[in-house]
Amino acid sequence: MIRMALNLLKPAPHIPEITDPALMKETYQYWRIRTFYSMYIGYLFYYFTRKIFSSLTPFLVEDLGLTKGDIGKLASIWAVTYAISKFTSAILADRSNPRYFMALGLMLTGLINILFGFSSTVLMFAIFWGLNGWFQGWGWPACTKQLTHWFSHSERGRWWSILCTSHTVGAVIISMVGTLIAQKFGWRWGMAIPSIVCLIVGLWLLNRLRDVPQSLGLPSIEKFNQESDQDQKDDIEILSIKEILFKHVLNNKYVWILSISYFLVYIIREAVGNWGILYLVQEKGYTPVLSGMYLALFEVGGFFGVLFAGWGSDKWFNRKRIPLIVLSSFGLIFSVGGLWYLGPKQFIFTSIWITLLGFLVFIPQMLVGLAAAECVNKNAASTANGFAGLCAYVGAVMAGYPLGRVIEIWGWYGFIVALAVCAAFCAVVLLPIWSLRSGASQVLPGSLARSDDEQNPPLHPIEV
Repeated sequence: MIRMALNLLKPAPHIPEITDPALMKETYQYWRIRTFYSMYIGYLFYYFTRKIFSSLTPFLVEDLGLTKGDIGKLASIWAVTYAISKFTSAILADRSNPRYFMALGLMLTGLINILFGFSSTVLMFAIFWGLNGWFQGWGWPACTKQLTHWFSHSERGRWWSILCTSHTVGAVIISMVGTLIAQKFGWRWGMAIPSIVCLIVGLWLLNRLRDVPQSLGLPSIEKFNQESDQDQKDDIEILSIKEILFKHVLNNKYVWILSISYFLVYIIREAVGNWGILYLVQEKGYTPVLSGMYLALFEVGGFFGVLFAGWGSDKWFNRKRIPLIVLSSFGLIFSVGGLWYLGPKQFIFTSIWITLLGFLVFIPQMLVGLAAAECVNKNAASTANGFAGLCAYVGAVMAGYPLGRVIEIWGWYGFIVALAVCAAFCAVVLLPIWSLRSGASQVLPGSLARSDDEQNPPLHPIEV
């Protein structure tokens, strides 16, 4: 069984290249579009099985008597398993077929969530929610591999940012639909119905997705776009797991700095996702359904934030990702603090403020992952992104039970202060690498970040 699964996940073999230029162009355009919209829809539904839990927390508290500590423990367990999975799955994704990797992960999370809906004890919730986190980790590494092989450096910022909107769209939909289903049919159906849909979408992904361009008789994207010769060499270079981990990722100081900032960003992002509805219900007096709609606005703001992040870093900062992350982090200090002053009847102001908060959170959430993937050999991109994701979800662990204890001891004011401090530290950590640009990470690990005016090129030069 295990051998069959590993054979299924093996990369698809490369086949002879198409020689007709017109047919090659037509085929490339078709498969790029098909690959992208399939990834978009697939990752959108990953968020159906991920974010449904936070939408159902008020119902779990009312129906089963779960405490803030229980909810925090479940959130932390999920974050731990997801963090480990995202890193280990990223290593595997760099040497696997993303078609099966992504589709099977989605179907397994759907199945596990259905079992969650049949459970009633914290122990069983912990087991199933932990398994959900593990298989959730199969989604984004597959997307990272596809993005770096089907879209070149000159265009990747735009496509990456567009793909990142998939999880905000998914979270918006499930934040509203999940609470409505739970209110009408009960929380068990609120968990089961979206999960059944995800099983169907997983089967659809198996039909839609394929592996890298060379598995379809196409050249590498760099060769097709006539970009850097070194990128073309990277595309055919076979790296061992040891080389990926120790030469390109763990020995790269930029990956470490970005990962620390990701840790801090994800405390804020997951804190709002885990506790936002409960905060608005208990502290501000809103109903669960209205609170779910407000949390959906957080994701709406995130939708525009990730689009702005890719476009803004390309247009204003010449594909430098760090300046926009730093500026948005400073903005987060004030937007998080403003949550404390939201009133229960200030509907318009609350809507605007929560949307702004989402906008500012998702700029670094999108750009840090992109910067990590861009600062290594493209065949190690999933692993670099996965390592940053591992650190991010250590932050998500802190946003679960530890932050729940902060709330129990210091109240919701302690919750606000903790998030503001994280935003401040995120900006400070990244200031020393303000000038890091796309591709600059490919300088020798441990060397200083190069400014735009330096004459010595990186080991893998990229036109910017």
